[in-house]
Amino acid sequence: MILYPPAKINLGLNILRKRNDGYHDIDTCMVEIPFTDIIEVTKADSFEFLQTGIKISGLGGTNLCEKAYQLLHNEFQIGPVRIHLRKQIPVGAGLGGGSADATFTLLALNELFQLQLSTEKLKQLASELGSDCPFFVDGLPQIAQGRGEILSTVELDLSDVYLVLLNPGIHVGTKEAYDGVSVSEDVRSIEEIVQKPMDQWRELLKNDFETSVFQRYPEIQALKESLYHTGAIYAAMSGSGSSVFGLFTNEDAAMNFNSLHLIYKGRFKNQS
Repeated sequence: MILYPPAKINLGLNILRKRNDGYHDIDTCMVEIPFTDIIEVTKADSFEFLQTGIKISGLGGTNLCEKAYQLLHNEFQIGPVRIHLRKQIPVGAGLGGGSADATFTLLALNELFQLQLSTEKLKQLASELGSDCPFFVDGLPQIAQGRGEILSTVELDLSDVYLVLLNPGIHVGTKEAYDGVSVSEDVRSIEEIVQKPMDQWRELLKNDFETSVFQRYPEIQALKESLYHTGAIYAAMSGSGSSVFGLFTNEDAAMNFNSLHLIYKGRFKNQS
């Protein structure tokens, strides 16, 4: 069985407050994009995990795909499998690739072993692997609140929009990004803003991580500015960085964009 876990981008990200458990409450809109990893999952005589493509650091057993398998094995006593992850989404890039890989491993195992788990059960299991993981169960544009695990679907049609995605190869750790932020409680909801025409997003839709990350890595800010200079209607850093994306309504402007840091350009799938 072969699946294609997609990356995501954040349309705005408000950091509202620090919680007693050490996490932060956030408000953001997450949208899948047509840029993916590849996972192959097959039944096997013994468990095996193989990773190719972009190298992921860490000891054996620490990859989220392995943890997803162990989670279902412990609860449902599923048999051994061979998982091959072809990594194409950059790591530490604000694109949620690891979360997507983990969730799609759950989806593959659910189908392979005919567990018939409900969507809510899959989301509950995914939440044990990471805050972003439940988002990838549905794949629809969603508002994420709390730690990112409180999800609600939002109507958002990006089918006529073109995406340019840049990654400078800088690893911005989540803890590093949060260490520099200031909370912003008195802000408009992301859901309210993304319902407005896209030409208003540049003024209204902010990512609270940008201020501190741009101060530390001005080259990331330069990438965002380059997207606006070439015609993006909206441009922002995704999540805690370091990837930057631009949304274009002019196909020529998007498809003619070139950069050493370009990792994807093309049309959004219909997200309505």
